[in-house]
Amino acid sequence: MDKYNIPGVKTFEYTKIVGLENIEFGKNIIIDDFVFIYATNKIKIGNYVHIASFSSITGGGTLIMEDYSGLASGVRLIIGSEDFRDWGFGNPTINEKYRNVKRGTIHIGKFSIIGANSVVLPDVTIPEGVAVGAGSVVTRSLESWGIYVGNKKIGERNKERVLKNYEKFLLENEKKKNE
Repeated sequence: MDKYNIPGVKTFEYTKIVGLENIEFGKNIIIDDFVFIYATNKIKIGNYVHIASFSSITGGGTLIMEDYSGLASGVRLIIGSEDFRDWGFGNPTINEKYRNVKRGTIHIGKFSIIGANSVVLPDVTIPEGVAVGAGSVVTRSLESWGIYVGNKKIGERNKERVLKNYEKFLLENEKKKNE
């Protein structure tokens, strides 16, 4: 079953997307069951992107997911949140003029993956090639091709081998097109 019938996007019976008109979709995208996307602002999802079950994208900010990126199960992309440090109080039942709402952008680069049950907060860039470990809370922008647990860099991905494998993928797909 393909619930939303979006060209190039596979969705399921229990996928929930609100604000479909605010989302720009690439091709070869899979959005699993029990994913919730609440798009009140611009969201762009590139090609060959997977959003796994029980993930959510909420908050009213902007999201860019580049080609070949993905969210593992249970990831939360919070593109808008309340700031209670200063003058704001309440929740969405209170008029926004009394709340200190902070909306921002999350940008997930090409070849990046966010591990299961991680949370990414507004105004964070996860650039090309980053791997974020399961259960992380990412509060600041990271560096390309790093392996992270939360905001702490614990290693480097093998950029050369990933890109070599990518070239093989492109060649194989080109051959399939020409057959």
